[in-house]
Amino acid sequence: MKKTIFLLLSAIVCLNVNATSVQQKNANKDTQAYRYEIVCAGNAQPGCYLVKVSSYNKKQEIAEKQCRKNAVHGVLFKGFSGDRGCTAQRALINTPGAEDQNAKYFETFFAEGGEFMKYASIVPGTTISEKVGNERKVTCTVNVRKDELRKCMEDAGIIKAFGAGF
Repeated sequence: MKKTIFLLLSAIVCLNVNATSVQQKNANKDTQAYRYEIVCAGNAQPGCYLVKVSSYNKKQEIAEKQCRKNAVHGVLFKGFSGDRGCTAQRALINTPGAEDQNAKYFETFFAEGGEFMKYASIVPGTTISEKVGNERKVTCTVNVRKDELRKCMEDAGIIKAFGAGF
């Protein structure tokens, strides 16, 4: 009897982990498809951007985890509009096709627990969650260390350093 209950609980845990893994993979695909919103959230410390990012997923925890990734992705590839007294910013990487040309690098960079995490932090107490259709829309304010992120992209050879080519 105990063995049967143990096996049943083990199976449930495995199914739950698998479902979460599939939802995380889908959330990562949403990031690559630019399925998130990013706008300026105010003035930040020098060398940083303060952005408000909204991510979507059926599970709130996954959408919340994606906010950091989407903030970094947005600063790199999308840019963001100005609001709240700050100016709009263009994407750090403005070379067409750069994400596809460096797919292996970005796959590792944006992997679960990847290097992107060093460049973004959620401002405590700024997470808002709301139901939108059959999903959760989670909005967080994220501080992105853009100067360090730019340096990382320069070191990787993805963008040219300021002053290169003169």
